[in-house]
Amino acid sequence: MTEHTPAAEPSATTAASSAPTSRALWVGTYPELGADAPTGAGEGIWRVTLDPATGRLAGRQVATAPAPSFLAVHPSGRVLYAVGEDEAGTVSVFTVADPAAAPEGDGALVRQATVSSGGAHPCHLLLAPDARTLYAANYSSGTLAVLPLDADGHLAPEVLDAGGPAQVFGHTGSGPRADRQESPHAHFVVLAPGGAHLLVSDLGTDELRRYRVAGDGLLTEDGIAARLPAGAGPRHLVFAADGRHAYVVGELDQAVHVLAWDRDAATGEHVQRVPLGSPPPAELPSTALPSHIERDGDLLLVGVRKTDLVAALRIRPDGLLEQAAPPTELSGGWPRHLAVVEGWAVVAEQIPGAVVALAPGSRAVAHTLRVPSAACVVAHPAG
Repeated sequence: MTEHTPAAEPSATTAASSAPTSRALWVGTYPELGADAPTGAGEGIWRVTLDPATGRLAGRQVATAPAPSFLAVHPSGRVLYAVGEDEAGTVSVFTVADPAAAPEGDGALVRQATVSSGGAHPCHLLLAPDARTLYAANYSSGTLAVLPLDADGHLAPEVLDAGGPAQVFGHTGSGPRADRQESPHAHFVVLAPGGAHLLVSDLGTDELRRYRVAGDGLLTEDGIAARLPAGAGPRHLVFAADGRHAYVVGELDQAVHVLAWDRDAATGEHVQRVPLGSPPPAELPSTALPSHIERDGDLLLVGVRKTDLVAALRIRPDGLLEQAAPPTELSGGWPRHLAVVEGWAVVAEQIPGAVVALAPGSRAVAHTLRVPSAACVVAHPAG
């Protein structure tokens, strides 16, 4: 089940600081036959462990689901959420079995409920900081859904009774790329600094849509927070540690866009475009598709599909970006998503299907675990 590569030797400092013996991760997948494969054809949800001292990965499938391409986990560690990325989009809620009471072993999942995601092909989930609301981005329909939760993190009674979200927000518009921007495509949900506004990156309209967040987690439409250059195709984004800049992946123009962020107004002004070359400043092939972006200290790590790269950009003191070290080359992968866990960059490679640990500092491949059609990786709460 595993494919091994030589593990990086940990320094004495790294070994001494790595108190946990392992960190649990959750991995969502696609069906190898495609996102619209029949129910039951999916590769399910995997529980994977990371050894912080060596980067070694181990794991297994713990639940079946048709297309659980994105996951979120409750801060208690006892509830897991998964999209069902197909035309009749769904959100499923699982409880994580108590290891002491689970004969199947640590991390067994029990499905509690499945409801509509409020649109087609849900591709991202965001759990509110107070864990009382779940937000879902539906790519094909371009809609944003709001699903209230109870105090334990399960779907609220009104969601279960309705079989779907408490609120669904649509949008209109298009972009210059007729093949990818014919309509809105909600791709990512994030809270703006301060927590008063929620943002949705819309790949189809080159916009960051803005919603005002009420005390109960419900939303009110609040216009457009930022407009990206035409044809950029904003996919995922991350904020600087001080909240003064946002970094947005342009899936369609193969670049990272920097927005100077006004926290009070919850608006962004475009101030820089940095192409993702390999190696910089070379151009990427026209087929390349940047995916997820993650901040690791003063570095931004960006997966680039169809080129098998994880690119690195450095955040300067003024918040602008510069090219960092050469990108990490993966062996035939399709890096769709990544998470930085205990200093390791853990990458979900959709094709040919693997989870890969990149060593702190060097970002060299330390270990590879075969996981069919891996689509996302999220860390289980520590402790």
